[in-house]
Formats: sequence, C-alpha cells, structure tokens
Amino acid sequence: MPTHKAISGQRDQILEREPSLLVGLHPYLGRKTKGLQLAQELRLKSAGGPLILKDESGLVHKSREITIAWRDVPLPTPKTFGRQVVGPFASFESAQRLALRLRNEGFSALIAHPDNWEVWVPLGRSLPQGIDFLRWHQAITSEVQPVLKGVSGEILLTGPVKIEAGDGLQLKDGVFWGPFWLKADAYGSWTLVEQVPLERYLLGVVPYEIGSSAPSAALAAQAVLARTWALANKHRFAIDGYHLCSDTQCQVYKDPSKASPRVKDAIAKTAGKYLRWQNKPIHAVYHATNGGVMASASEAWSMAPVPYLRAELDGSNQWLDRFVLPLDQSSALRSLLRQSDGAYGNKHPRFRWTRIFQAEDLRKRLDPFLDANVLPSRVKVLERGTSGRVLSLEIFSEENQLRKVLELDGIRRILRELPSTLFVVNELRKGVWQFSGGGFGHGVGLSQSGAIDLARKGWKASQILKHYYPGTTYGTLQHLPKAP
Repeated sequence: MPTHKAISGQRDQILEREPSLLVGLHPYLGRKTKGLQLAQELRLKSAGGPLILKDESGLVHKSREITIAWRDVPLPTPKTFGRQVVGPFASFESAQRLALRLRNEGFSALIAHPDNWEVWVPLGRSLPQGIDFLRWHQAITSEVQPVLKGVSGEILLTGPVKIEAGDGLQLKDGVFWGPFWLKADAYGSWTLVEQVPLERYLLGVVPYEIGSSAPSAALAAQAVLARTWALANKHRFAIDGYHLCSDTQCQVYKDPSKASPRVKDAIAKTAGKYLRWQNKPIHAVYHATNGGVMASASEAWSMAPVPYLRAELDGSNQWLDRFVLPLDQSSALRSLLRQSDGAYGNKHPRFRWTRIFQAEDLRKRLDPFLDANVLPSRVKVLERGTSGRVLSLEIFSEENQLRKVLELDGIRRILRELPSTLFVVNELRKGVWQFSGGGFGHGVGLSQSGAIDLARKGWKASQILKHYYPGTTYGTLQHLPKAP
C-alpha cells in the first residue's frame, strides 16, 4: 500500500541540465477544499505582456491576469493510502537523522512536511522499539484539482501546469521570472513552484538573509554559503517534487530584482563557488548571532557530529583568554553571558536577551500540562553541551508528578519566544522564571553579525568562511558529484 500519491517531477535532471532549482513559492494551495467549502483562489498577474498557461492535456491560455480556483473532483476509483508517521520534528535535520537510521536498517523512510517535519514509513513492518508513531490509513474518494476561471466559466486543468511569464510575474510584493509550475504535493494540495537559475536564486536570498548593507566580504561569504546550502539541500522537498521552499524552513527567498549592485557584485565574484568537505557540499548552516560561542551541530539537532561544525569561542584573543570550554556548568555560562567586549558580532540587538515565562504560559505550550490543566512548578536545565547550550530542559509539576522534557531544537519549537538555547534559568518567584541568554538562532556555523564584524576588521570572505567552517575548501559546480 503506498504512503501517498506519487508526485511527478524532474528535480535532479533540471538541476543538472541548467544549474537551476525548483523553489516552492506558494505551498498548500487548495487545502481545505471540500464540497462547498472553497480554498482561496490563486491570482496571477503579469508584470508586462501576457502570461502563457499550458496544462498536461495540451490546453493553452494567454492572459495578463490568470485566476485559478480549486475544486474537489470525485475519483472514478477510490485510492487507499497508509503509513506510519513519526514526528513532528522541530527541523528537517532531526527528521533526516531518523530517516537515515531507518534506511540503514532496511526501511523505506520519506521526509514530509504537511505542517511540521515528519518521517513516513510504509505499513506492514514494525518500527524499531522506542520510536513513537501514529498509524494513518485512509481511502481517498476525491482529489483537489485546479480550475482556470474565465468569463465563459471554469476549465478543469490537468497538472502539472506550466506558466510562462516573459516579462515577469507580480507576486509577494515583487517580480519573479520563472518559468513557473503548478504541481500537486504529497498532501492533497498544490504548490506554485518557480524554476530559477541558481545564480538568480542567490539574488533573492543574499540580501534578505544578511542585509544589503553588509560589508562586501560578508556579502560574498553569504553568497558562497547560500549557494552551498542550496546544493546540499536540494532533496529537502523531494516528496513534493521540488527542491526548496522560500521561507525560514529553507533560505528566505524574495524578489531577486531588488538586489543592489553590491549584492550582484558579491554573487558575481563568487560565481559557482561553494564550500565542500570530502568532495561534497557542506551542511552550510548559518544564523544571526551566536552570543560569543559557536555551537556544534549535535547541540542544535539530533544528528551525528560534523567535523567542521564544532563548539568554539567566537571572539578576539582577549575573548578567547577570558573563557574556557566546555561551558557545561551554569556558573561558567553565567560568567560569559555577563560580558560582551571582544566577542564577534556583539552589536546585534539579541546578542544578550531576557525572557519571562509564567507557569500559565508554559501550561499552554505543553500538552501533558494543558490536557491535565496542571501548572508547572519547576523548570530545570538537565544537560548542557560544550558551548553551554541547553540540550535538555525539564518542566515539572511537583504536586501532580507531571513531567515534560524538551530537547535540542524542540526547546525553541515549543518555547518560541526564546531567541536561542544559550541561556540560564532563574526562578524570580513562585511560578515565574527568567531566561537570560545570548545569541539569536541555533548558533551553528557562520554568525552573520560575526561575519559583518570580521569584514569590517578587514577579513576576506575566504578567511571568514575558514573561521566558521574549519577544514572546508572551495569547490565549483564542475566539482559537484553527479546524481546516481
């Protein structure tokens, strides 16, 4: 029994043939379409001449504006799908760790993102002990299909649907060039996808990730990382027939036409360059600011250690002389959090921060406490990593003996107000806790504010990248290993 509807797509072939990416601009289109309940329509408007729509059946439609609606269409024969669902996971990285483990044990394991990251495994074989899962089984009697709306009525479209925009498509307060595809996903909805050349994709990423005003060396470093990240993560939405999304679950991708001359210059000067380790694109993660200490990959996500992503102090010699790793004791971390002079990127507004949580705030976020209508009475850090980041956080009710342990990236997924997991906890009074911390983001890899700081000190892009990803080397697109 299949786990989901098979999705047609030429993801890897497109990437190899053109060096381009399929980027999801609008996911989950048509969701909630059932009977008389209609999902929001997709309205497409050209930035100039007519759009050209072509569907799989041969239909061709030209217009400067196109409206696509969604209809629930009965199937001639019901389709049955079933799967074992593991999750949700706070990140793709954590989902991938489990999927790789299961594949190594002979399971077919797919990574999906219907709302949160999940791992899907076919029915019929028991998962290893200790893995919690839900069994899902459903007979599908209808499917959501796109329809083209016009003055003469509606025309049912057969996907995938291609949309060409010779003068660009106005979308999300910007202009995108495409071509575009309307593709079914694995969840019964549709995604508007742009096929975009890799270097043009960077024009829509670099300024929105690090800011157009960053020094040239920092922009160049970000360009190399954004290119590397895209190459290393093109399998992220494989189940849905495209490569990457356009929001913070991937890299933020917006209007590439607004890129400044300085951004274009940084991308052009690094054209085709990416960072590699053992002849493969590295896991090029980055974040806003690390609070003065880099995190290792395994402190952020449930994944194996990565040689070039390790815990290190991030600052001048003065900063390095002041502290010693590991910072796995709260007292050592408190000392670091009280200081900032000498740390790279310390001008970022969230280099140091505090957040207050009351028992009621925690109750609403934790299912066991919410279901039992019980207030937590204790918050305790159970384990820290080398960089001082919290690996596990216990929330406990002494009266009712309810206990919830949050781990790794799950901490910030549940306690979304926390800028990072580099924090200490103080109980201000009964039922009120203060989280005092540093940094914004997971803390792994390049600190964008740190890179800006180093660029202003005269560091070159190659020096910045070597600092944050030690042992990696430059590769070019010609070095990319071919897909099997």
